[in-house]
Amino acid sequence: QVQLVESGGGLVQAGGSLRLSCAASGSIFSINAMGWYRQAPGKQREMVAAITSGGSTNYADSVKGRFTISRDNAKNTVYLQMNSLKPEDTAVYYCNAGGVLARSGIWTKDYWGQGTQVTVSS
Repeated sequence: QVQLVESGGGLVQAGGSLRLSCAASGSIFSINAMGWYRQAPGKQREMVAAITSGGSTNYADSVKGRFTISRDNAKNTVYLQMNSLKPEDTAVYYCNAGGVLARSGIWTKDYWGQGTQVTVSS
């Protein structure tokens, strides 16, 4: 079983910065992609940023130029540096690990973290 533990959320004023971290633990052989999703009240969950094991990244248009995703493969950890935060970035942010191969040889499509709240005040 794989667990994702997120940290780094909180309350920040508009224009400020936060850094989210997500560490995957368990009997992991490899993780294909790791990413961050968010869900605001009354809205669907949306992809914010994702990064493959090779370092290829993808961002939602709304965060390009403000957010940076990075990854430490050796630690199975993904980070999201969020700068120039806006009130519309307020949401619960969820970490995702996609295409997880366990040491047992079992492949799992997705794992999700429990979510961390990010609140940006105007």
